[in-house]
Formats: sequence, C-alpha cells, structure tokens
Amino acid sequence: MDIRIKIGLRIKELRKNLSLTQEALAFKADLDKTYVNEVENGKRNISVVNLEKVILALETDIKDFFQATQFSSTN
Repeated sequence: MDIRIKIGLRIKELRKNLSLTQEALAFKADLDKTYVNEVENGKRNISVVNLEKVILALETDIKDFFQATQFSSTN
C-alpha cells in the first residue's frame, strides 16, 4: 500500500475518533479543507511540517501516529 494512502487512512481514523469533520481538522491545523481531503484520500503528498500540524491537531504525537497497524512491516 502506498505511504500516502496509509497516512491518509491514519489521519481519517484519528479524526473520526475525535468526531471531527475534515473542515474542523483543517481549521485546527491551520490548513485548507480541500488539502486535508486530498491528503486523507492519498491524492496529495503531505509535507513534514503539515503532518506535524495535523498530528498536533489530532491531539496525538508522532510516535503514536506511526505505531498504527498501517505502518507495520508486514503491510
């Protein structure tokens, strides 16, 4: 699976766990809602800086973000 899709799925999972819309996440992360949609759907590469903004807006940290099953070496 493409890394963009894995990251997008993880963002979507955490966003839904917090009951946030894409628009609300975009606002919290100071990003455009269209950009968040494209990242979640694996259509866009996300920069490290923007990934950090999203992770902080999702109230998690980088370690927890990447410990999801999507990122295990067997996938």
